[in-house]
Amino acid sequence: MEINEKLSKQIKETSYLTAENTKRYRPILRFFYEEYEKINYMLYKEDVWNFFKEKPNFENYTIEMCENDLTALVNWGNLTALQDTNNVSTVEEFKHRKFRYQLTEYAVEIERLVIRLENIHIEGGSLEPKLIERIKEEIQSIEKISLRDISDVISLWENLNSDFKRLNHDYQDYIKTFYNVKLEEVAKSKQFIIYKNDLVKYLREFIKLLQDNSYAIEETLRKLDENVEKRFLEKVFLGQKKRVRIDKLDEENDDDELKLRNKDKWENIKKWFIGTNLRVSEVEKINEKTTEIIRKITRIANQIAEARGNVSSKKAEYKKICEMFAKVENMEEAHKLSSLVFGMANTRHIKGNYARETDSINSGLLDEVSNEYEVKPRIREYKEKQSKVAIVDKKMEKEEQIKRYFEQLEEEKKELEKYIKDGKIDIKELPEIKSKFRKTLLKWISKAGQMQNKELVIEDGRKIKLIYPEENERCILKCEDGDLEMPAFKLEFTA
Repeated sequence: MEINEKLSKQIKETSYLTAENTKRYRPILRFFYEEYEKINYMLYKEDVWNFFKEKPNFENYTIEMCENDLTALVNWGNLTALQDTNNVSTVEEFKHRKFRYQLTEYAVEIERLVIRLENIHIEGGSLEPKLIERIKEEIQSIEKISLRDISDVISLWENLNSDFKRLNHDYQDYIKTFYNVKLEEVAKSKQFIIYKNDLVKYLREFIKLLQDNSYAIEETLRKLDENVEKRFLEKVFLGQKKRVRIDKLDEENDDDELKLRNKDKWENIKKWFIGTNLRVSEVEKINEKTTEIIRKITRIANQIAEARGNVSSKKAEYKKICEMFAKVENMEEAHKLSSLVFGMANTRHIKGNYARETDSINSGLLDEVSNEYEVKPRIREYKEKQSKVAIVDKKMEKEEQIKRYFEQLEEEKKELEKYIKDGKIDIKELPEIKSKFRKTLLKWISKAGQMQNKELVIEDGRKIKLIYPEENERCILKCEDGDLEMPAFKLEFTA
């Protein structure tokens, strides 16, 4: 046996088992592990707190205590925290950064070991584009397979869960690689520039494939009948009950727990592709994160290229050319040198709105009056110098702007009240309206149409619900700047 550094170092991931507040840490890790088994890998602190706040020994448990516990588990390496700013709606939420927490591989294996010690039996990256295609085919075949034998249903269920678990696991590992590893250090290798092009191409193809298949999956899940889901899950349960496990003969099966676990797995698969009213789907987050990775890789590659001199500085070249012209003895030699330095092969044409003293096409370069042009660097980091100015008290202007803003809101509210009848705005019954109010109406319709429950909270705090027209009825919306043909929507004020 070799006594090396890996064998000798402390395993800090087990600290939560013997820490002072282990009575809180262990239930929290177990909760994460049970959700992990249900294919729900990422949790917010609110999810943890809402689960424990009414449990025994957690009566006085506060959200601040929960956040401190999660931070301790992150520091020990049991959890990883990924910042989520997609759904921030207030400045206060942005200041108090929201994190999603996920079990680390160490924590999963430690929890499995602890559960085995408690004599409780448990069931037994790179991105793979074909996985998403396989999941699409499996979900699309649920309705047909649900009418077949139990053996076919249980086979499809296991394949779907296996593929989904692998897709989610590979995606999380892949994303963590780019956020935990310092790319700047990895990029020091000579092959990084070549590798970058292949990686970016691969990621873009993955995004395209993910989008093409995820839209089909989302449409299938939305159209799937509730009775089909119940029939499918019931056959899954019956198939699981029929399996005799030699190592579980002396255990009493909990049917309700098994059904609940299957339902939770199915609901999490749906949330992964569809999302909820409060949170976007994981598919959208994959698109955002992968696009961000592509930008990061490209930026680092450009920085490396500049550092290695692949993008050379023109300053030294211009200085050398000036020295060469300074050594020329007469104008004739200067013309010859100029033909070599600024010849046809290196000509740069500058177009501009400038005045010439003559229209002759035979006029030479030295015969023309010189013009001056300001050339700015074409780099992102360039900023024009700003002259220092004194700070002026604009309190009066600010108060005036605030006053105008509230007056505008009041006018818009009065305009809105004109068209509300019986708590509804019926588009086809509206008289001629102002163009500004038309833009507001279309904005509400667009945003409400994107919501799953077709409801939206407008600027004044009231809630409206979008009602689609029967039999695709259409109408003409008359505005002061023209008429607009559109579906005969209705907007119902629900609160």
